[in-house]
Amino acid sequence: MSSTPELTARARILHAAVRRFATDGLHAGLRTVAADAGVTAGLIIHHFGSRDGLLSACDKEVLALTRSSKTAVMTGGAGEMLTQMAQAEQYAPAVGYVLRRLQAGGPMATQLVEDFVADSVSYLADGEKAGVIRPSRAPEARARLLTEMALGALLLQLPAQKEHLDVEELPRWMGEYSARILAPYLELFTEPLLTDSSMLEAYRAQGTDPQETP
Repeated sequence: MSSTPELTARARILHAAVRRFATDGLHAGLRTVAADAGVTAGLIIHHFGSRDGLLSACDKEVLALTRSSKTAVMTGGAGEMLTQMAQAEQYAPAVGYVLRRLQAGGPMATQLVEDFVADSVSYLADGEKAGVIRPSRAPEARARLLTEMALGALLLQLPAQKEHLDVEELPRWMGEYSARILAPYLELFTEPLLTDSSMLEAYRAQGTDPQETP
């Protein structure tokens, strides 16, 4: 990729915007974002057209980061998971941004969730090919459930309830949160909660699940 000043400026704006929106919420002023990025507000409009255009680009930025990290874990296994845990601070602004986007609600938040689901279908399929993930009878339904569980859990946490989010403190919180949930998550996914498949079989015997892959 070319490293022209314009591309560099655009990247700086996106980096600053994700961080500022995470800190102050989606109402943060474009002039504040511009000051953080070391550019003018006019340059933001030049690159993104409007606040909604900038927010849409931020959505794509956090989706790309999430897709990359999840795909790496799904195909790299335990070693990649531990590496990412040790580098949690790099994901803090993106996590904060997603919290703010979900808090704000509306069509763009709904679309972001749908995009997360679509990406989940993709990287879970990559995990299946790598032999890390078991195949599913209903890949999209499974991806949606996992996405909603993860995003819903984030919204219940303390950082999501603050008007001002300290992004500098977010890595510490993420480390504590991960330490609290990863062991039970991995146990649940590795050693299923139910001792046998009788409940699943009884449910399926009532009729074909409409979301199930034929």
